[in-house]
Amino acid sequence: MFADDCVMHRKTVNSNDVEKLQIDLGRLGEWAMENGMKISPGKSIAVSFVRARVKDPLNFPLLDQVIPQASSCKYLGIILRSDLTWTDHINCTAKEAWKILLFTTRILNKLKKKKNFVRNV
Repeated sequence: MFADDCVMHRKTVNSNDVEKLQIDLGRLGEWAMENGMKISPGKSIAVSFVRARVKDPLNFPLLDQVIPQASSCKYLGIILRSDLTWTDHINCTAKEAWKILLFTTRILNKLKKKKNFVRNV
């Protein structure tokens, strides 16, 4: 009955595929209206996964708003890039690991100082 996230995808090779995707988006908007669901196109993003450079970005309207395009998105904890590389995901994971390591080091140093203080008293 409640949905947090929704992902819509379609393989697009030609303009007919793009039109089909737009029809699917229209149906999603209609379904949401009929069922009293709120969809925020401003919080949505469109990502085209291709190895080639896309010269003309595609505009996908949903509920009379164009969905903004992005070069990457986070889905189920994985950062997916439009050029199908893992650079952003690896950098984010390494940054999080460093934060955890520094936090753990700070806690251990505080415990070590506290033990030395108790021993000296």
